[in-house]
Amino acid sequence: MARRNKNKLFSEIEVTDAGAKGKAVAKSPDGRVIFIDNAVPGDIADVQTTRRRKSYYQGTAVEFHKLSDKRTEPVCRHFGTCGGCKWQNMEYKYQLEYKQQEVINNLRRLGKIELPEVTPILGSEKIYFYRNKMEFSFSDSRWLTQEEIQSGENIENRNALGFHIPGMWDKILDIEKCHLQEDPSNAIRNFVKDFATENGLEFFNTRNQEGLLRTLMIRTSSTGEIMILVQFFEDRKEQRELLLNALAEKFPEITSLQYVVNNKPNDTIYDQEVICYKGRDHIFEEMEGLKFKINAKSFYQTNSDQAYNLYKIARNYANLKGDELVYDLYTGTGTIAQFVAKQAKKVVGVEAVPEAIADAKENARRNDIENVEFHVGDMRKVFTESFINKHGHPDVIITDPPRDGMHKDVVAQIIGILPERIVYVSCNSATQARDLALLDEHYKVTATQAVDMFPQTHHVENVVCLERR
Repeated sequence: MARRNKNKLFSEIEVTDAGAKGKAVAKSPDGRVIFIDNAVPGDIADVQTTRRRKSYYQGTAVEFHKLSDKRTEPVCRHFGTCGGCKWQNMEYKYQLEYKQQEVINNLRRLGKIELPEVTPILGSEKIYFYRNKMEFSFSDSRWLTQEEIQSGENIENRNALGFHIPGMWDKILDIEKCHLQEDPSNAIRNFVKDFATENGLEFFNTRNQEGLLRTLMIRTSSTGEIMILVQFFEDRKEQRELLLNALAEKFPEITSLQYVVNNKPNDTIYDQEVICYKGRDHIFEEMEGLKFKINAKSFYQTNSDQAYNLYKIARNYANLKGDELVYDLYTGTGTIAQFVAKQAKKVVGVEAVPEAIADAKENARRNDIENVEFHVGDMRKVFTESFINKHGHPDVIITDPPRDGMHKDVVAQIIGILPERIVYVSCNSATQARDLALLDEHYKVTATQAVDMFPQTHHVENVVCLERR
């Protein structure tokens, strides 16, 4: 007996909002929410559901009866297949509106926070070609379009250098032109792919765990420097040097040419030895005369221009007069700590990643900043009463945690300290709202501003200033 298909087709559904993870939002006839992959608020479409849960459906628009006036034509030929720029079909001014609204909704509904007048979201001047870091994957069995599959043709060259298809860990979409990173990024990626194919260098096969070429990382900086890192699966010196020498000759502007030989099951390089083949083992970013050394493993905000704007907002919210002790929690490579150091008596940075702290210390020495110090360790274990007794009671805390937000023990310690002011930088306003709710008894939000670091996506940063009640 054939299984009954429980997935419903809803006709002429009006899309009303944009929600989490970039999905459009509508209401079904039975009152449940529908999250739609490929629609824009204002569309009216027939929606084929693909998943049903108690309170919502997931679905795809299969026929449009009316297109939203918020739509715009995507510039990238890979839009809709690549899992990256999901909002590229929505005009940028509307992207900003929905990002702003998401932040406000999270703070008010999830955090139950009373907000002051909200400062409008700060949009990005560059809405394309704004990223300073891109990572691409090699594959010898690229993702095929439906047309290619139905043609029945024997496609011999299946090499790809691009991005993972969403939900398909072993399929790579071959990218012709990506609109996220400025040239020569596209030229470098296409050269590597063509040269490797012409010279018989094997692209990686994820399922079989075999092949030579694994990933390609391209980093650029606001100072015009370029870092290339090629990750090889197998240690074949002759073939490796053939590619690296060709790259260096074709693109003499490369500042740092590096490689990794990684035969682990996963692509992460953080436990691998990075070898500098030509040039320096780092590039530099610059901000207000401060120089930051970026190596292959360094974390640095991927939108350099907006990072500068984000840090200026955080510094403004800190409202430093020159005699304050500042704690910078989750300091990373110490960029915010050094950015505010001129206005503070002293800044103490704490971070869990040893390599990041090493970079922070080196950058501080390079920038002749003497009133900062950095400490490494798990935040909830390091940030203790004994740490505070040793390093001093902070007047201001700046915190920029990962997407999961601050651990409850860290929040409890902040409440125990009760600094005069907290500046909370977040890449996830939902977890930020959760933490603000825990702080609400002791602190009021006096300012909040969202910053768009990632145009064409649903991601948004938010900065909040809290003053002690």
